[in-house]
Amino acid sequence: MKRISTIFLQGVIVLIGIVALAILIRFPLTEGRAAQLDLFSIYADPFILYGYAASIAFFVALYKAFKLLGNIGRNKAFSSNSVGTLKSIKYCAIVLGILIVAAGLYIKIFHSKDDDPAGFLAICIVTTLVSIVVATAAAIFEKILQNAIDMKSENDLTI
Repeated sequence: MKRISTIFLQGVIVLIGIVALAILIRFPLTEGRAAQLDLFSIYADPFILYGYAASIAFFVALYKAFKLLGNIGRNKAFSSNSVGTLKSIKYCAIVLGILIVAAGLYIKIFHSKDDDPAGFLAICIVTTLVSIVVATAAAIFEKILQNAIDMKSENDLTI
């Protein structure tokens, strides 16, 4: 039963990645100022390119979570490899949070006077908070896992 649940969670992670990729491809076409632009100009916009570059951290974290679930499914959860994977997820979440804050600050400072950035800034705040929660959870799980590995190695030495 444990193997089925990890495969299910890996499927959910793949689905999240596919939906995120679809949003990254489709959203620039529906955005307000893109209505008058050709396809090349839409995807050559510096802010859109920044969004794609920032999403690399998100996809790396998804890959690492997929890898961590693979370790759990193979009963290798208590390994230094899993600790390193959690550390990578933590760093990806921190980087993503910083990049989102930078995008929000850019929009806040340089937005057009005809534009209202409140919606974008609200999304920035929410996604930054989610990023902080993920980084905190990964850090806590990393410490717990490292302590468990240390206790296991101490017990193996005393036996």
